[in-house]
Amino acid sequence: MDVQVIFFGSITDITLVDSVLLNNCTDLDSMVNDLIERYPPLANKKYFIAVNQKMVHENIKLKMGDTVAIMPPFSGG
Repeated sequence: MDVQVIFFGSITDITLVDSVLLNNCTDLDSMVNDLIERYPPLANKKYFIAVNQKMVHENIKLKMGDTVAIMPPFSGG
């Protein structure tokens, strides 16, 4: 199962890429663990996660073709 992960803002300073394609991530927790293995500094970084353009705050199941966005904290203005 392929899931596209898109990085924004200062997160790209850690990953050095704008996006990756991950497979075998059945849920958000396994995806985050995979990303932390690839990019260890993410473990100490605050970020928000959106799946298919909807913010999520808990572990959810991922489906083939989902798009996950990893975004640093932001403020309005």
